[in-house]
Amino acid sequence: MGATKCRGPKIVAIKIIWGIRMNSLAGELNSIIEGSIVDDLLSDFGRRFFFPKGIVAQSAEAKKKATRFNATVGMATSKGKPMFLNSVRDQVAELSVSDVFPYAPTPGVLELRNIWREEMEAKNPSLKGKETSVPLVTSGLTHGLSVLGDMFLNNGDTIVFPNMFWGNYRLIFEGRNQADIVTFPFFSKDGGMNISAFEKALADAPGDKVAFVLNFPNNPTGYTPSADDGDKIIEMLLKLATGGKKILAIMDDAYFGLFYEKESLKESLFGRMADLHENILAVKVDGVTKENFAWGFRIGFLTYASKNLSTEALGAITTKTSGAIRASISNSNKMAQSLVLKSFASDTYQKEKDAGFDILKERYLMVRNLVESFDLDSPLKALPFNSGYFMTFLYKGDSEKLRVHLLEEYGIGTISIQGKYLRIAYSSVELENLEELYTLIDKAAKEAL
Repeated sequence: MGATKCRGPKIVAIKIIWGIRMNSLAGELNSIIEGSIVDDLLSDFGRRFFFPKGIVAQSAEAKKKATRFNATVGMATSKGKPMFLNSVRDQVAELSVSDVFPYAPTPGVLELRNIWREEMEAKNPSLKGKETSVPLVTSGLTHGLSVLGDMFLNNGDTIVFPNMFWGNYRLIFEGRNQADIVTFPFFSKDGGMNISAFEKALADAPGDKVAFVLNFPNNPTGYTPSADDGDKIIEMLLKLATGGKKILAIMDDAYFGLFYEKESLKESLFGRMADLHENILAVKVDGVTKENFAWGFRIGFLTYASKNLSTEALGAITTKTSGAIRASISNSNKMAQSLVLKSFASDTYQKEKDAGFDILKERYLMVRNLVESFDLDSPLKALPFNSGYFMTFLYKGDSEKLRVHLLEEYGIGTISIQGKYLRIAYSSVELENLEELYTLIDKAAKEAL
């Protein structure tokens, strides 16, 4: 007897909301965040995203309840442990097999996420007692920023940066998300941060929604504003939010902690923004890349906070973002997460970090003295710098021509920006070589005019 054909529409867990094809799980999450700043800021992508109750969720349930056999995870095991190659295992003998070879959870290893939250609070006292999401693990900060772009930016939305910004922002937010980038002059006439220009760029953004990224210490300039300027930024954002502007405030804290001058802001503004106003969704993107000298580990973190945002809403946006991570990289490197987690337990952890900081600060102080000793007729003018890895010159000539001249005539690699700036990563040059480096850069700059 043949099967009866279904003549009606097939029932699936998808519905159409506002013209968007919507999974029912996404709809459930949207109902939780309804009426909040998250609801106001989500992109179409973010609105339709969810974490599926598929293989990952079913495997997690089986891990708890499958007492006889667990045939869920696409992983080869032997005697209850992941299979591996000894040629790999022998190189990481101090780690357990389970710390190296299995998949990590999509949001990251929970113990690491919780410890990083504790670390954030210890390094940012203004965050103490404020509710945030549990940090999500991303595959480096770039991945975290990319996920945020997907979650919150539609084609034509405005995102604001200082005019001195990391070039990859353009590829992520403009190239990937098709957002409109608006920049403002980073420095005021007195050499501090141009907060009035920042405010104007935010206020002039069309509509009531705007996003921005602040990166302190800044790449490429190596500048961090003063604590007083930090206060002014917070006051300005509060004024805009009170006036009805809905703000996605992203702190790119890639170089956090590398502050070399007393007057510099020493905390991430995320801590102050976390409960500033209901119209501000604050996001902190950070990681071990520079903070813990672990560039190739590609372990970053992404954390949300907003005033009066419920625990349930924080959970919903975390779940949505986990879905975006699942759809892009599935999960981050388990071994790298294990290594970072174990490093926190080391008796020498903080001492080692302090030693690295001291080396970089010593190089910074040397560079500052060298730049200040340049002749008044030098065609190079240093932009303000006081932190991080870099400093940047404004060049009277063509900085690309200077870059090529340095490379071909002196074997010196630098970065040309916008045809008039030259970025120097003194973080990658030994202290004893800095004087020769800067002497040759100054010489080449006069030759290339």
